[in-house]
Amino acid sequence: MSKKEKVVIGDEGVFDARKLGIPKMLLLGFQHMFAMFGATVLVPLLTGLDVATTLLMAGLGTLLFHLITKGKVPAFLGSSFAFLGGYAAVAPLAEDGAANTEMLPYACLGVACAGLVYLVLAALIKIVGITKVMKFFPPVVTGPIIIAIGLGLSGSAVNNCAANWPLALIALLIVIVFNIWGKGMFKIVPILLGVVGAYLVAIIVGNVCGVEGWAIDFTAVKEAAWIGLPIRKEMTILGVDWKNTSLVISAIIGILPISLATMMEHIGDISAIGATVGKNYIKEPGLHRTLIGDGLATTLSSVFGGPANTTYGENTGVLALSKVYDPRVIRLAAIFAAVVSFSPKFAAVVSSIPTAVIGGISFVLYGMISAIGVRNVVESRVDFTKSRNLIIAAVILVCALGLGSAATFVIGNVTISLSALAVASIAGIVLNAILPGKDYVFTEEEPKDTGVNFEISGGNKE
Repeated sequence: MSKKEKVVIGDEGVFDARKLGIPKMLLLGFQHMFAMFGATVLVPLLTGLDVATTLLMAGLGTLLFHLITKGKVPAFLGSSFAFLGGYAAVAPLAEDGAANTEMLPYACLGVACAGLVYLVLAALIKIVGITKVMKFFPPVVTGPIIIAIGLGLSGSAVNNCAANWPLALIALLIVIVFNIWGKGMFKIVPILLGVVGAYLVAIIVGNVCGVEGWAIDFTAVKEAAWIGLPIRKEMTILGVDWKNTSLVISAIIGILPISLATMMEHIGDISAIGATVGKNYIKEPGLHRTLIGDGLATTLSSVFGGPANTTYGENTGVLALSKVYDPRVIRLAAIFAAVVSFSPKFAAVVSSIPTAVIGGISFVLYGMISAIGVRNVVESRVDFTKSRNLIIAAVILVCALGLGSAATFVIGNVTISLSALAVASIAGIVLNAILPGKDYVFTEEEPKDTGVNFEISGGNKE
């Protein structure tokens, strides 16, 4: 790259993509698309949602986010794993792994409502200021919730691996190798490499060598059209029976509290992007704008049968690697994702991935979700020598992992079911609000990589 190409221009980062030329911009866009690809398509495989719809909504959601944030934040929005527990509670997959098309619209409705919660927090931040709002969501609450999300899903990962443990371990090993020892782009996309690598092994061992239990059925791939619409009507909220009030309310209440954890994740991601680029996006264009963009993208996706969206750390890693921070490169990746979604044959190939491969990937992925929660607690320096903090964390973890099934109660003629995670989230927030001894102060002046930058303060600050 010539010295003339290296410039510093406002919001566009170290290298101005316009100086790179169209071919390099397109390559950078493809790089971002592949970075998000492995994790993004894994969510529909784990929930039964449609792969094509997921890709389309990731692309459109990203473009909507950029529109709302004035095109200043180089963030890509892909599928959120935080809501997997909600999907599993409301619309669990059949024993053979088939999608629960009857209940998925209700789960999507709950996620769509969860996306609207982002708008409530954004409005509060705009009205009263970020510091007053964030005191209700310290890491002693959000950390254990995130930990519980990952641990609660661990059983699903093991069950998927049981379909073919050797194949699952191959996928897991590939992810670990590239994540630890990979160089350059290989280190950024270990999930994609794990899926592709294990998929090829299954083809060689099963389809070529004929080993029983390894072969992949390509019937659906052969029958799928090259071009088609990515929206499946039965997956959208049009499939909701609005007269079934109990089911509607239970789905909403069961999934809604998860947004409390994902909003904290959002703050962390935005701060991490800011730390990478060297800008404070919490101040400009403002956290309220990024929250609105993320929330509306999630609601838009869910209404049309896609999963919840979230800002992707994988793409933040690509920003750090390439040193190209121009948001237009991210928008190119979004366009590519939307275009690919119109190929049913491509979606059929993704859907043909063996269950064991998904199990091997999710084996480490679910553990990483919990590890992120631990990181949140550690880097935020939560003081567990204080009884209040121990009590809050203990109640959250026991509720989320110990309740098992949903808590059901009746109000009037309406039966409402709360997932274990929903009960845990509500309990943690309430306990933090009423127990004395709060010692966290949120500051937006110097956001850290964890995003939720709570400083330990002396005394009991409210």
